[in-house]
Amino acid sequence: MKQYVVTRPLYSEDAFTDAHEKIHRHHKTVRHHVKQYFTLTKNGVCVNCSCDLKRTKNAALSLLPFIGWMRIYQLKEWLLSDIVSGVSTGLVAVLQGLAYSLLASLPPWYGLFTAFFPVIVYFFLGTSRHISVGKYCACVCVPLLLSQLAMGLLQVGFIVMYLSDTLVSGFTTAAAVHILVSQLKFVLGLVVPGLSGPLSIVYTLEKIFVQIEKTNMCDLVTSILIMVVVFIVKEINDRYKAKLPVPIPIEVIMTVIACGVSYAFNFRVNYKVDVVGRIPVGYESPIAPNIQIFGQTAAEAFPMAIVGFAVAFSVAKVYSVKHDYIIDGNQVSPKTRTLGGGVGRQGGTEKCVYCCLLTNINAAFKSFAASTALSRSAVQESTGGKTQIAGLLSALIVMVVTLAIGFLLEPLPKSVLGAVVIVNLKGMLMQIREVPYLWRRDRPDCVVWLVTCLASILLGLDLGLAVGLGIELLTVVFRAQFPRCSVLANITGTDIYKDRKDYMSIYEPEGVKIFRIPSPIFFANIDFFRGKLVEVGFNPLRVLRKRNKALRTIRKLLKKGKLSGPIEESEDESNMEDLDQPTDFKELPVQVNWNSELPANIQVPRVDVHSLILDFSAVSFLDISALKGLKAALKELIRVEVEVYIVACDAYIKKKLHSCKFFDDEVKSSMFFLTLHDAMLHVLEKHPVNSENTKVCKKV
Repeated sequence: MKQYVVTRPLYSEDAFTDAHEKIHRHHKTVRHHVKQYFTLTKNGVCVNCSCDLKRTKNAALSLLPFIGWMRIYQLKEWLLSDIVSGVSTGLVAVLQGLAYSLLASLPPWYGLFTAFFPVIVYFFLGTSRHISVGKYCACVCVPLLLSQLAMGLLQVGFIVMYLSDTLVSGFTTAAAVHILVSQLKFVLGLVVPGLSGPLSIVYTLEKIFVQIEKTNMCDLVTSILIMVVVFIVKEINDRYKAKLPVPIPIEVIMTVIACGVSYAFNFRVNYKVDVVGRIPVGYESPIAPNIQIFGQTAAEAFPMAIVGFAVAFSVAKVYSVKHDYIIDGNQVSPKTRTLGGGVGRQGGTEKCVYCCLLTNINAAFKSFAASTALSRSAVQESTGGKTQIAGLLSALIVMVVTLAIGFLLEPLPKSVLGAVVIVNLKGMLMQIREVPYLWRRDRPDCVVWLVTCLASILLGLDLGLAVGLGIELLTVVFRAQFPRCSVLANITGTDIYKDRKDYMSIYEPEGVKIFRIPSPIFFANIDFFRGKLVEVGFNPLRVLRKRNKALRTIRKLLKKGKLSGPIEESEDESNMEDLDQPTDFKELPVQVNWNSELPANIQVPRVDVHSLILDFSAVSFLDISALKGLKAALKELIRVEVEVYIVACDAYIKKKLHSCKFFDDEVKSSMFFLTLHDAMLHVLEKHPVNSENTKVCKKV
């Protein structure tokens, strides 16, 4: 075992700053600008011009992200899957558009317009490879469009930074439950009005079960058959995907079969099955949105815009994580990268809102408000879609149906659509399997998942998202307010310090405590930290008051000319504040040793700690309230003759301490050290212990 050798001087923060010249930020900035000035021109050519080819190329890729993934498109591996997915999604888009138009009491062809124009726009401007844009809510588009414009201008999209994976998982699971319930009326062949608002899902289920005896058995049998076949074939696709050249397009196959059987046996007449019915041919001329209705529906439009934006981000994030790809969603910073939905830390939010805005400009073409179509996105992803080529093909399918062959889908039962949608929700619904894992690994995250999911199911997606976000922020505050503080010890023979509860071979010098603070210190947790410091050793304020009381008693005894015998203790209420001041030994002929036996049976708590080291390596900021509380705590310790050292403190925090006049005659800047080991060696030099233990601390 070699003797531990210090290969550099032992540094406090002040000593290190004096020994090594520190570059001032102002001077560094000046040198940077001077250097930049001389590199601006080279042979008369502007080399840093923002209009050069490279920046123009980056700007084009940012504005039109489809160029980026088209350049790496794997034709042989992806094209067939995109074709199958595009056809499947297109058929579902046609059927879903027609069904939801009727549900919203609008002409059925409006749904076809929504399944076409927004998808074309998103192909060029969208950044997720898997989400399908389309029907989001059956509302007037003008208020939503203006709300999303306001979101873009005010950069409200920053809220997605607070949507954790746990929250997104619970939220999308709840969205899948809403879709499942919305499809039950088609599966059962019932007439159920569309409801919205808190507990709407409960009221919908109530209306379904009230008339459950009116279930159309033909619709029910058809739906069950479709779901069973589609589920089995999709499981085969998953199990043998390595051997199959392309997933079996079972949705397309079953749709064609169901349409043919319905036509052959005349389901609409013979079995009273609700079918798609007449589909008009062609598109209507665009019209200007009616601005006058904005005032009537603005209150509903803004939360709808927020939820639509959150849904788009959430679903895109789920699929991007599942398929392990990163999307560049910059609009401002060229270094900003993001997962799914094109939502980055700085510029991605603007881009996502910008994309939603442009897709909803299609309101001029009599489209619904467009965002992520959850069920269609599930179909597009689960049928093997690789890129937005599938989305483009689905739009072409819708266009072909609108312009030419819509009449072929007229006999198709709506229950087939419901069955296909329900089966494709499996992936989102199975996210509930995360709950046991979260409960075992991270219970606060599990609470976020459960509360977000249940609130979104019962209160609706808008209020549920707000509740989930609130619970998530509360867990963050809870973790920061009550972190796991620890007392560190030296790992024998090293310069490493770890939690003393986790290791057997440790060394703790007598009279020294190392306290690690694992979070920022702010107004909400400063009292918690002060309480933890008391648990580490003693209550310094109580000891200080006891000592000052003892000094008063000793002075009284000296005035009487004796230091023995019983005395009467009295509290001078007018001088209680003096008890919190530093101990004053004036007019005393001797220095009092507080750890020895005192005269007249005076009892003062012993203090076995002479040095306290605070590890600030995980403290990222201090607010003013915490700064005042910290200074008060340090003064209490110093006044009972405990030396306090702060190690690994961020330069920004120390600069703030100086600017806030933190240091004075008692709390000095010399208490700061670069590392834990520097502080420990300084303490051991100042308070030597027996030679054996010292060697243990200094060995490696």
